[in-house]
Amino acid sequence: MKLVFAGTPEVAVPALDALIASGRHEVAAVVTRPDAPAGRGRRLVASPVAQRAEEAGIEVLRPLKPRDPEFLERLREIGPDCCPVVAYGALLPRVALDVPAHGWVNLHFSLLPAWRGAAPVQHSIMAGDEITGASTFLIEEGLDSGPVYGTVTEAIRHTDTSGDLLTRLAFAGAGLLAATMDGIEDGTLKAVPQPNEGITLAPKITVEDAQVDWATPALRVDRVVRGCTPAPGAWTTFRGERLKLIQVTPAPDRADLAPAQLSVGKNTVHVGTGSHAVELLWVQAQGKKPMRAADWARGVRIADGETLGG
Repeated sequence: MKLVFAGTPEVAVPALDALIASGRHEVAAVVTRPDAPAGRGRRLVASPVAQRAEEAGIEVLRPLKPRDPEFLERLREIGPDCCPVVAYGALLPRVALDVPAHGWVNLHFSLLPAWRGAAPVQHSIMAGDEITGASTFLIEEGLDSGPVYGTVTEAIRHTDTSGDLLTRLAFAGAGLLAATMDGIEDGTLKAVPQPNEGITLAPKITVEDAQVDWATPALRVDRVVRGCTPAPGAWTTFRGERLKLIQVTPAPDRADLAPAQLSVGKNTVHVGTGSHAVELLWVQAQGKKPMRAADWARGVRIADGETLGG
């Protein structure tokens, strides 16, 4: 089939690579978000998907909005049979959805109908799920509500950050998306409507959502830190300044600390929660580089009775 691939961030690149390498399909063009300012100089930088497409000699389309007349005209000129999508980052209007004969097929990083929305991986970790996965589905105008072509499952490890899990899902999902394109071309794959039961929502995680509440149990604190790593980054405050929490681990043998209370040993830093303590492993103070929590504690000279949070 002739394909126009839509995607923007690094997590979409493995799927693009899989389609390029499949040998069965022609990736005629790529749709991605416009170049964005990055770095200290704030110079415009192409998205990871755009960079990969340009390396492969594939035409790149960067509409400000996917309803722009110039973009729609070019899409019709290309005449794709199907448009596979991975984390494109813009809402597709009906006028665009109607162009390819087989529609736009999205690779979503959850087992639909669970975790519909922008942050399925983060929410699955924060909710304590043991299993997640990826789904391919036909895009409709609703939020991730279209019929599903296929799924793959992935176990969530107790140390997984959202970055770890998303990386694994990106590669597993790339194979799923390529197989979905094969099945659509062969006519052997039919999309199945999602069930009405088991729907959960996964809205974007805000900076406010990533603030740790030390009154919650240690397992919840650990899940928030892992779910918000690398972005937007879990945090608390210390002496009125923000402290980023990069890695913690539950410490069930320390039940002697009040919520948010700090305890510093020779090479350890513990914080009380609503259950037992957690040990801080890696942190990042405001304006500093990431460091081991024990090194941070020695530098700031934590006094007896000091706490984290407001």
